[in-house]
Amino acid sequence: MSNLVKETSLSSSLDCPVVDGRRQVQHIAARSAEVGGIPINRVLPTRQRRLVGAWCFLDHAGPSVFKGDGAGMQVGPHPHIGLQTFTWMIEGEVLHRDSLGHEQVIRPGQVNLMTAGHGISHTEQSMPGSDQLHAAQLWIALPEAHRDTTSRFDHYATLPCWEQAGVALTLLIGEFAGQRAPTLAFSPLVGVDLAAAEAASLTLALRPDFEYGVLPLEGELGIEGDGFATNELAYLGRGRDGVTLDLPAGGRAILIGGEPLDEEILIWWNFVGHSKAEIAVAQRDWEIGSERFGSIPQWPGERLMPPPLPWKV
Repeated sequence: MSNLVKETSLSSSLDCPVVDGRRQVQHIAARSAEVGGIPINRVLPTRQRRLVGAWCFLDHAGPSVFKGDGAGMQVGPHPHIGLQTFTWMIEGEVLHRDSLGHEQVIRPGQVNLMTAGHGISHTEQSMPGSDQLHAAQLWIALPEAHRDTTSRFDHYATLPCWEQAGVALTLLIGEFAGQRAPTLAFSPLVGVDLAAAEAASLTLALRPDFEYGVLPLEGELGIEGDGFATNELAYLGRGRDGVTLDLPAGGRAILIGGEPLDEEILIWWNFVGHSKAEIAVAQRDWEIGSERFGSIPQWPGERLMPPPLPWKV
């Protein structure tokens, strides 16, 4: 999915304050946007919170129901550098195509992971006959040492799943609760989907050296007496060894976390970089049709183009 945000320096305090002996949880509201004809709620980045570990972008798409032929998500060719795009599909089916020649339909319970590295382009579109979409799409900032890594695409159809306290957990990336996901990562990360058929309360063990956030995808989430509405990110910070979550019947949330990325990260349009110069070169290369980003000949329309850079080069 394509992103359009102002150039942003991603740095914030990692520590939530302790009041009366209790560590607080930061409330972060989402903002509404549209991507490829689909309404989304954008949670990261915001002025309040730029990173959670190396997670630098989080969109919650849907739940949406489409009407009519040709409806659904249609995102034309656009480029990426310096990141991994991470799609967790809950409902619907979406076709991914990229400039490396991959074509992959992602279905519920699966993850698509595209490592942009030095440069890649891709498209995303709802499959014919798929009249709904519910997904979380995230970006993972590549550490500077890996920012120019070879581009690749990975599809994960099977992920670790288990049940705890009446909640179904799916490990999307990293290690958690004695489980390990096969998902490729370049820095210490974790992502977990939590779904409750009935109202449930569960306590999760956390790593104190990680920072964490929890986003309710369906239903209100309770965290140690504090309530969080759907699409309101709960930033837990670091220094916790556990957290208790209360989910309603039919509730769903995603837990993300990771070792704090102690590097300056910049986001402009669909690019993640470590300097303005790096992003400016990528934008120029895309605008002139450089071989750096390849092409996707199956797409019948035009490539997506960026707005002018907000700084002089």
